[in-house]
Amino acid sequence: MKILHINSYDGSGGAARAALRLNEALKIQGIQSELIVNYKYGNDPEIKTFSDSKLSKLYSLFLIGLEQVLTKLQIKNIKVPFSIPFIGKSIEHHPAVQNADILHLHWTNQGFLTVSSLKKLLASGKPVVWTFHDSYAFTGGCHVRYTCENYKQECGNCPVVKNAHANDVSHRFWKKKQEVYSQYRFSIVTPSNWLGRAVKSSSLLSDFSLNVIPNAINAELFRPLDKKEARKLLGLPEDKFIMLSGFMPSKVDKHKGTSYLAEAIEILADQIDHEKIELVIFGNKTGAELIDFKLKASYLGTISNDELLTVVYSAADVFLTTTLEDNLPNTVMESLSCGTPVVSFITGGVPDMVKHRENGYLAIYKSAEDFAKGITWVMDHENKSTLNHQARETVLANFSLEVVAKKHIELYRTLI
Repeated sequence: MKILHINSYDGSGGAARAALRLNEALKIQGIQSELIVNYKYGNDPEIKTFSDSKLSKLYSLFLIGLEQVLTKLQIKNIKVPFSIPFIGKSIEHHPAVQNADILHLHWTNQGFLTVSSLKKLLASGKPVVWTFHDSYAFTGGCHVRYTCENYKQECGNCPVVKNAHANDVSHRFWKKKQEVYSQYRFSIVTPSNWLGRAVKSSSLLSDFSLNVIPNAINAELFRPLDKKEARKLLGLPEDKFIMLSGFMPSKVDKHKGTSYLAEAIEILADQIDHEKIELVIFGNKTGAELIDFKLKASYLGTISNDELLTVVYSAADVFLTTTLEDNLPNTVMESLSCGTPVVSFITGGVPDMVKHRENGYLAIYKSAEDFAKGITWVMDHENKSTLNHQARETVLANFSLEVVAKKHIELYRTLI
């Protein structure tokens, strides 16, 4: 059986990493699997692209930029990811699509697949699996829903778009999806139970076939390394409690909850000797706004090498994420795989991975006080080696390449 994974990009985005890992996992199990992307940033010869000439690559860049501009004209200036696919590509006649037995869609936005493009793929008659990495497929355009529940009835009067009303742009795109979904069927995969519950409560997809299958991770690559050696390589002190966090956008960023991390660190700084603790951050972009934390913070910048990333996770005593809504964050899984416990809010798919007071700490949602308490719990844990071991075992039992690949293969076999 030939599986074709389709994604907007290669690179370091969450959906791209998930698609790459699943493709790798399936090939290890002897399945003919291939990944093709709309726009290819990297040089991996194993990854194919729909934009394989200079002209087609320029056209793809144009469509990506055009969608971003047209979307910005329609939505308010707020930090909510939103896509309005006015224009995109039809790929149903591409040889890779024609030769596949099963089409497996991942993240397909930003000048790539419109609702009409999706309809043409579904009309081809090939079985389609679609892994939802966010909420876009069952909303009028938002990738992150927060507290909005319009998707349970029908989108419209959208809190994100300008000039919101019953028949606004979110409702019109919701209607387009409804028309296609009423004619064709595909199999849905959600990496988390949280997103699966949202799909089942949506008006568009509640009666579709749904499988909850987590993203995979290469646990042989993301593995625990000697902590002293890891810190030596990074130039970090051996005698401090090292807290690690990833991707620091603006302090007012709504999605990543950075302000709660700053507040939790401030609470912690008032309770603990600053000489005993340090915050390390990776994923910050050069020139991005840096937060003035109340204790020493080191910035490692963007890390695109997984081997180095493994060193970073292994050097830390705890990984911190204050994300306010996330499907199944790769950073949490990567940290656990490296034997580093995690402190997070109870949100999204994080509870599928972090078990409270077993391999980490789940803090009360948006409570900086409880988040700081979680850090202290890890710091004061009487048996850190057991905590590290439980973090690692969670990944081996549930998220390894072999475990996740076999679950997908079972699904594919029911479709052929």
